[in-house]
Amino acid sequence: MPVIGRWKALLDDRNRFFWVLQAAGWLGYALVQYIGSLMHEMRDVYILIILLGAYAGFLLTVPLRYLYRRIWDSPPWLLVLIVLAAAYFSASIWAVIDNATYWEIYKFGFRPENNWFYFKNTLAKFYIMLSWSGLYFGIKYYQMLQDEKQKALMATSMAHQAQLKMLRYQLNPHFLFNTLNAISTLILIKENDLANKMMSKLSSFLRFSLDNEPIKKIPLAREIEALMLYLDIEKVRFDERLNVDINISDEAQHALVPSLILQPLIENSIKYAIAKLEEGGEISIQAERLADELVVVVADNGPGIEKPSQDLIRSGGVGLANTRDRLQALYGKSYSFTLSSNGPSGMRVEIRIPFEQVEVS
Repeated sequence: MPVIGRWKALLDDRNRFFWVLQAAGWLGYALVQYIGSLMHEMRDVYILIILLGAYAGFLLTVPLRYLYRRIWDSPPWLLVLIVLAAAYFSASIWAVIDNATYWEIYKFGFRPENNWFYFKNTLAKFYIMLSWSGLYFGIKYYQMLQDEKQKALMATSMAHQAQLKMLRYQLNPHFLFNTLNAISTLILIKENDLANKMMSKLSSFLRFSLDNEPIKKIPLAREIEALMLYLDIEKVRFDERLNVDINISDEAQHALVPSLILQPLIENSIKYAIAKLEEGGEISIQAERLADELVVVVADNGPGIEKPSQDLIRSGGVGLANTRDRLQALYGKSYSFTLSSNGPSGMRVEIRIPFEQVEVS
């Protein structure tokens, strides 16, 4: 397992993480005590005194962990009182053990003339116990905040995915209704071959739609393939009246885009441009990379737009507003979705998103 993976596994296992910190902390305490003893002339046996003191501190702080876990949800004033009392009680026991090992092992049973030394040692141990308690609560509180942050991120991610799925799946019934209505019309006028051809294309398109998650991105080349399935369906309806010009740069073909992001734009052009022209019309699709952006343009030569672009998006049915909302959900502020006139006539939709390239094998 890589080093980063091991550290992540350690951090995720709270119990193991505590024991690692506990052991490392008290070893560090012993090391600091030893370095401090080098400033004085101490016998080698003093190392044993240091190790016994660190081991006593290690053992006495273990019960504090379980006590603090039980009182975690107590009122602040009660929590402080219990921590102070527990820290002083543990410090007193530690000081007794420390004094016994020091005076019996190192001083061979000699005792100081007054009790001030004992009090100072207890006070020093009390500060150490308070420091240990502060570190425990600090780390515990930090872990709790991280858990809450992780839960919030997961909830946001799930809501984000649900929103994207909802936006994508809004399009399928809309498109399906229009296509089935067209097939029904072909059957009524006895154009059974065309109806069958249209149904076959519809089946292929829907299979593509179901095979690609709405929250995932796909290469633009695959998006164009799906778009051609849709256009094949529409060409059955419009025959020679629908012309399509596609101009995608080699670099742009490998760029990642939201799946089926262009279909509603094409559908909008067919509905408001091609369908209204007796002689038919043309839809052009262009895509290229400009600096760190992918620029995709869908344009038609229909009647054009008379309303401001924002009003047009709001009144343009599901397609335009849906596309804008999907881009906003995926890219935040790092996108551009603009509608403008396409001279000499028609409408032009331009999408700018960050350029993300699929790895080419």
